[in-house]
Amino acid sequence: MQELNLSANQARVIGCLMEKSVVTPDQYPLTLNALTNASNQKSSRDPVMSLTQGTVQHTIRELDDKHLIRIEENFKRGVEKYTHRFCNTHFSDLKLSAPQFSIVCLLLLRGPQTPGELRTHSGRLHEFADNEAVVDALTDLVEYEGGPLVVKLPRTPGRKDSAYMHLFSGEVDIEAYEAEASASTGSDTSQRVSVSELSERVSKLEAEVAELKKLLSSDQD
Repeated sequence: MQELNLSANQARVIGCLMEKSVVTPDQYPLTLNALTNASNQKSSRDPVMSLTQGTVQHTIRELDDKHLIRIEENFKRGVEKYTHRFCNTHFSDLKLSAPQFSIVCLLLLRGPQTPGELRTHSGRLHEFADNEAVVDALTDLVEYEGGPLVVKLPRTPGRKDSAYMHLFSGEVDIEAYEAEASASTGSDTSQRVSVSELSERVSKLEAEVAELKKLLSSDQD
């Protein structure tokens, strides 16, 4: 399969077009304004972006050069609308089942996720019976005939399951990911310890205040 090496902006635009084609088919293809709003949604996106229409339009041109997007122009109204040619079209070699489509779309929009997270977030795209069904679809994507489309990441401390990440932006540096996740976990642990220490201090202060009140009360008697 052709190596796409999508930038973060390109992955976001493709993910939005995939999502809206299923979730709001009556509003698809998308105008530039609708695609910009979809790219900058504050929910169901990680990271949250603040792309201008100019940036989105530039990204559309980049994707058009890669033959991953189709531009439909209404010459009377002077309005362009956009559809993806990323998968499941006559112009794409990439053919995904509904479960696979859902997972790829979510990974493009939300970044790495565990099977449980994918199942939770997939409702409007595809209903998975259970986490096992998600793992089955992920396995098919890992073992995709034309080459793996997703990769299983090392399980990070404090998480029950491993997360998965798409490979449409190039190979994933597993060692770098693992180091970054460990550093983040260490930072979280330090924060939890600090909060614990503060709670203990508050408890001690409350006990001291209660003791002072008791002493003052006995003096007044």
